[in-house]
Amino acid sequence: MNDNTLKLFAGNAHPALAQEVAEHLKMNLGISTVKRFRDGEIAVNIDESVRGADVYIVQPTCPPVNDNLMELLIMMDAMRRASAQRITAVIPYYGYARQERKSKARDPISAKLTANLIAAAGAYRVICMDLHAAAIQGFFDIPVDHLSAMPILANYYKKKQFDGDIIVVSPDIGGVGRARNLADRLHCDIAIVDKRRPAPGEAEIMNLIGDVKGKVAIMADDIIDSGGTITLGAEALMNMGAKEVHVCCTHALFSGPAVERLTNSCIKEVVVTNTIPQRNDAVITNDKFKVLSVGSLLGEAIRSINNNLSVSRLFE
Repeated sequence: MNDNTLKLFAGNAHPALAQEVAEHLKMNLGISTVKRFRDGEIAVNIDESVRGADVYIVQPTCPPVNDNLMELLIMMDAMRRASAQRITAVIPYYGYARQERKSKARDPISAKLTANLIAAAGAYRVICMDLHAAAIQGFFDIPVDHLSAMPILANYYKKKQFDGDIIVVSPDIGGVGRARNLADRLHCDIAIVDKRRPAPGEAEIMNLIGDVKGKVAIMADDIIDSGGTITLGAEALMNMGAKEVHVCCTHALFSGPAVERLTNSCIKEVVVTNTIPQRNDAVITNDKFKVLSVGSLLGEAIRSINNNLSVSRLFE
């Protein structure tokens, strides 16, 4: 790796993950200061030279989404004006990804607007993980390396001793590709929950495509937000004869009553990654939750890009 030109910086969104990436790459984080003026405006200082450097900024745009996004944009602008050769935005969780299309008249496509802002601020490349819709890659006019947490989740489940056959379940039609990816790695069948959503944030289970009777069901999703959909799906699977239900996802937003819902649900275990920082003690200390790190995956992606090597090997 060309250590003379690679520099890694962290925003305030998830410094712990950035430190994991730095440790994997056996390097120190770049020195920068991100603070606020009294009126709330973000102030950025880059406290070391980045002239001619290949700069990577680790900053998931998780809640508070607008603050973290604006911080990322200002950091990239500062790097560009300091003559960085290339700026890569490492965005493990891409905010506004669920607003990727017009579902009704006069809706914005906020995922595209966000992509435009990131490119305009100076990003040469973007690294992200498990976008809510894979088509968001096409919203960018710059290279996008779209990583998946499925290999990490699959490796975790391969080491577990399940009492019975397993089946991977997609909580909706849109997640079939994700479920198939995990099922292929675990060498098992898939099932699909067919639901309709009577109102935003609400889900009603309608039907199940597949047979879960007597099996250990693993529900795989990209995001768990309020936890309503996933807990309702788990109840439906148990009512349809599943032996037990496990849940995994890449992005654990866990907003509102999510942690309480999941804790009190019939779900056996909730496995998530650390693309979003978890500050809730119930997640950190409760045996029902397991948080897996994506730091080494992001580190290997950065190493490959910095050395102009293929990133596709990371999907294996």
